[in-house]
Amino acid sequence: MTIGELAGLIAAIAFFIIAISVAVLLIKLSKTVDQVNKNISSISQDIDVISKQAEDILVSSNSLVKDINEKINILDPVYQAAADVGQSVSDLNTATKNLTKKFQNRNKKSFMEKAAGVGLRMFKK
Repeated sequence: MTIGELAGLIAAIAFFIIAISVAVLLIKLSKTVDQVNKNISSISQDIDVISKQAEDILVSSNSLVKDINEKINILDPVYQAAADVGQSVSDLNTATKNLTKKFQNRNKKSFMEKAAGVGLRMFKK
């Protein structure tokens, strides 16, 4: 065997080892890619389920909000009536206070009336 043949044999063995290593690497890479594809498929299915559930929740939420708005619209007149009653009671209290003040002021004699009364009593004596 000559040096050229020996160098060719070493190069062939090295190329064979490199080819085997690349083949093993490609097989492992293929398995990894398959596993990634399975995971992506599983995640995609989970996302589809979550999306459907989120859509159902949104529909339910919209229905609930609509129901609450309808009930609030029904209760608005009740609150308005209660506010009107409160205002009426407040107005009645104000009117009662004013009337009471008028009667109190009517029973009180003014300074001039008191002075005239004192003057009349002194004149009668």
